[in-house]
Amino acid sequence: MVDAIKRGPSGEGWRALDLSPRLRALCAVAEKLSATPTRMVEEDWQPVRELGFDDKACLEVAHIVGIFNYLTRLADGFGLQLDDGTRRASETGEPLRRPGT
Repeated sequence: MVDAIKRGPSGEGWRALDLSPRLRALCAVAEKLSATPTRMVEEDWQPVRELGFDDKACLEVAHIVGIFNYLTRLADGFGLQLDDGTRRASETGEPLRRPGT
C-alpha cells in the first residue's frame, strides 16, 4: 500500500489498490484536502457522509489530514531525516521497538 501511495498523482497511487469503500472515500478526501484544499466542496465529503460520518467525524478527518500535512512540511522545511531505526522499519515493515524491550 505504501508503495502505491508513494507513486502519487502521477500514477494510479491508492486508486490501483483494492481498498474498502471506507478507505477509498477517506483517501479521496485526504488527497483533495491536501493538494487543493480551496477547491473542496460539500460534494467532496458526500462519500464519507454516506458511510455514516457526521460533521464531527468529517472535522476529525480534516484535522488528521491537516496535522499530517503540517508535520510533513515542518520536517521537509527543516531538512529532517529519518534515523536509521525508523528508516529500517519503514523499509522492512518491522515494528519499532523501545530500547531495552
